[in-house]
Amino acid sequence: MTTRQDSRRRARSASRLFAVQALYQMEVSGQTVDSVIVEFETHRFGAVYEEGEYEEGDVDTFRGLMEGAINDQARIDQMTDRALVAKWPIARIDPVLRALFRAAGAELVAGRTPPKVVIVEFVQVAQAFFPEGREAKFVNAVLDHMAREARPEAF
Repeated sequence: MTTRQDSRRRARSASRLFAVQALYQMEVSGQTVDSVIVEFETHRFGAVYEEGEYEEGDVDTFRGLMEGAINDQARIDQMTDRALVAKWPIARIDPVLRALFRAAGAELVAGRTPPKVVIVEFVQVAQAFFPEGREAKFVNAVLDHMAREARPEAF
């Protein structure tokens, strides 16, 4: 893989992480999607702060995930609910996981990325937020179920 391809892949991966953070921020702060997109693209993508450096994000991937998560939220939440245990509807799960399922659901529904890639990428995002590992297994199982519903032809 060339350096340019690797750089683009890393930017898309970073954009998935940023989308989860932005969707979470929208939920807890009540900000609009437009204001969060501007904030992330201005202050996070490739930014350098005392505590470290942010990866450069891919604007198209980030915006696509954000817009898809917002525009298709009802469909994505219903898919997530069907993938969760009946006693744990999406409203009861951790808000970071809810944001993750919405971002991943947006990418699955859009249909441009192979479902297995979406699952692997978002399991890695889960590991970034929950390094102890239990949540990553849970995310893998839920996303597998969602992917089979959203893209049955891929399986």
